[in-house]
Formats: sequence, structure tokens, C-alpha cells
Amino acid sequence: MYSNKLARAIFLQFFLGILACLAEDPYRYFTFEITYGTVSPLGVAQRGILINGNFPGPNVDCVTNDNVIVNVINKLDEPFLITWNGVKQRKSSWQDGVLGTNCPIPPQSNWTYHIQMKDQIGSFSYFPSTLMHRAAGGYGGLNIRSRPLIPVPYDTPAEEFNVVISDWWKSDHKVLQQTLDSGNPFPSPDAILINGLPKSAPFNGEKGKTYLFRITNVALTTAVNFRIQGHYLTLVEIEGSHTQQEVYESLDIHVGQSLSVLVTLSASPQDYFIVASSRFTKPILTCTAILHYTGSNTPAGGALPMGPTYQLHWSMKQARTFRWNLTASAARPNPQGSYHYWTIPIVKTFVLGNSAAKMDNMIYYAVNGISYVNPSTPLKLADYLNIPGVFDLNAKDTPPTSGSVVRGTSIFDTTLHDFVEIVFQNNEKTVQSWHLDGYDFWTVGCIQMAGVQFTSRWTTRACGI
Repeated sequence: MYSNKLARAIFLQFFLGILACLAEDPYRYFTFEITYGTVSPLGVAQRGILINGNFPGPNVDCVTNDNVIVNVINKLDEPFLITWNGVKQRKSSWQDGVLGTNCPIPPQSNWTYHIQMKDQIGSFSYFPSTLMHRAAGGYGGLNIRSRPLIPVPYDTPAEEFNVVISDWWKSDHKVLQQTLDSGNPFPSPDAILINGLPKSAPFNGEKGKTYLFRITNVALTTAVNFRIQGHYLTLVEIEGSHTQQEVYESLDIHVGQSLSVLVTLSASPQDYFIVASSRFTKPILTCTAILHYTGSNTPAGGALPMGPTYQLHWSMKQARTFRWNLTASAARPNPQGSYHYWTIPIVKTFVLGNSAAKMDNMIYYAVNGISYVNPSTPLKLADYLNIPGVFDLNAKDTPPTSGSVVRGTSIFDTTLHDFVEIVFQNNEKTVQSWHLDGYDFWTVGCIQMAGVQFTSRWTTRACGI
């Protein structure tokens, strides 16, 4: 009798274990209605792109491994796409929201994204990837929180704040598109915004408590420096990786970059300026928000905290201080440092050089001398159905020696699970930002020397920016 009960108990445990393994991860559902609407960030009514009537759009909050379902309804007069910046899209590149892997959503129709936040944590963002839509809005924060059973390497903050930094133009986004199409250089922005405002966006907290700021730069062209008057920033995470917790007075956040900092409200109870200012631009654009201490009646005042302006080397030096926290767990319980990336066998090396040239009174931007042409047949369909003539697999894996540019649909050919090494070669006179969708990669080095070209294996662990 006892053995039968024991056998039943063991079987029940085994059965429940199977059910636990077969259970799906949670689902979270969102609906994004994309419309035009009137916004006035600079005090003058302009046409903006709203999500559910809001500018900026809502934050997407989820947990590691959640299935996120977003129904995007396009009520604009142009095709539209949203890309999920930093989400790896494992085996689901057609959900990434960029031309080539995702067909644009036609006007007055919808597309439902199915995304699993598989093995990811961190602060990210989403924004439009079509035409000049990002200059008009349609963006927001994307937060992937750790599962409860996996601890984060810091105490639970009193509250979390999303800080979405963007650049802004007085011109309509269609006018900006016409500027490029007419062969003219893209204009500099007129302002920097924090959560859609040039000043006074509020962040409220209590003295003595610590808050997590999730900061993302969704700007189209502008790197920024972020700082808080009278307070220090403790860096804890950059785009899905816990970092060693270094303390900074200010942090550079480049185009498309996201990071998280802890801020302890340890100053005298009053209001303080939060500052985001442009980097490497003339003139310097400055935006302010307000850190408000609960119970304070003293407005923010005094000089704004100083930040770097044109100093590229300052930014490079700061970036070199960012270090992985090797003992912290990220999305999985094993420590981040248990994966020894330096032992990875490199299958291929790509050297990507950016350039620009004027042809037929138009400015064309190129990678390795090829200015990309989006084909009428989507790349994923052409690949899946073996349709010839849509793209060229013989993409140049090194920059040409001449400055000439040709137009084409060039593709780099790799294999699933390959580890490739990518060297970015910037020969232009401006700082460049690269957007690599759906990939997990480590920056292993950089060289800042005028005229340096990637030439041999000894420099393969460097990125020439």
C-alpha cells in the first residue's frame, strides 16, 4: 500500500514537471494606433506622429521570455514600420520592422508583430524605420525586466523612470524627406527633447531613496550628454548587459543607444535640473527636465551643470571605462562572465566602410561603395522562394580603395550560428552610428587614428571609428 502511494506521488511530481516544461511563457498584448496629430514641443503647432494619441508613444513593459504581441494599425497616408531596437529576434527576423525583412504596413491597414523577448533583459526602445517618420515621433521606451528568480546586481529601486531623448526639427517630416530627395544635405536639428518636451518634463522622488533611470536616445542624428544637477549617475546596465557599477557626473548616449543608471536623491530637498545636450554639433543644443523632491517648494536654479561639447576623445575615453559585470546573471542564472567570448572561433571578417558621394545631383550614402536599393520583392521572400536577380550575395567585404559609389542590393552571406567579426571603418568627417538589427555582439576594441585602414589580422579585434 505504501509503495503504491509513493509511486503515485512520484508519478504526480513527474507529470507536474512535464507540464511546467510544456507551459508557454506569458503573453502581453498591445495595440498601437498610428495617426497624425498636432504637437507643439517648441511652442508652435506642428504635425507629429502619435501612438494611441500620445507623443511620445507608450512604454512597452515586459519580462524576460515574454511573448509580446503588438497590433500596429497604420492610419497615416504613407507605408509605416516600427523597429524594436535591441531585440534579438531569434529566428524571427521578419518581425524586426525594417525594410527587406519586413514589408511596410500600407496606409489604413495593420500588421501584428509577434516577438519573444528570449533570454534578454535591459532598457531598449522602438521607433519608426521608414522615410523620415522618426523625426516626427512614433517612438517610445521598451523595458525587459529580469525574471523574479534571477536577481539583479543592485537593490530594488524605489521607482523606475523612462527617459526618451530625441532631436526635433521645426520642419515637417515630409519637408525633411524632400530636402534629401532634392540632393541637399540633411539639416541640423532645431532642438533636443526629453519625453517630448524641451524643458520641464517632471521626475518626482523622495529624499534618501534610489531610482532607476532607463535612458534611451531615439534621435535621428544627434548624440547627447546626460547629467543631473547635484547628483551622480551609477551605471548598472547597457543594452541588456549588467555593467560594473562605476559612478559618473555625466554620460554620453549615442544615437540608438540605451542604458540604465541608479540615482540616489541625497541632496537638499528642492528641484534640480536634468540636462541633455547635443554632442559634436554647432551650435550646442540643450534640453532640461526637472528632478522634483517630494515636498519641495524651491524651483530649480543656478547654472546648469557643465557637460562636454565637441570633444570626441572625451567620449571615446568614457566608453572605454564601461566594463561587463562578470559575476552578475543577466537573463539566465549563469554569470555573464561564464561565456568566454575571446575563445570564439571567427568564421568571417567583414570590414564595413561608410561613405557618401553625389551622383545625378543627389547625395548617396554607401557601405563599401554600394548605396543600398530596396528591391520591389522583399528579401525574405526572394530568399525563401529562391527568386533570382533580387539581391547580390557578392557584397564587398572590404571598402574600395576609390571613393566611387554605385547603387545595388548587396547582401552579406553568413550561416546560422556563425560568429563573425565586423570592423567599422569611418572615413567621414562626422561621427557615425551603425544600427545592427537582431544581433548579439561585443565591442572588443577601437582605434581612433586619422587615416588608419584595416589591413591585417593583427587589427581584427578593433573597430575603426
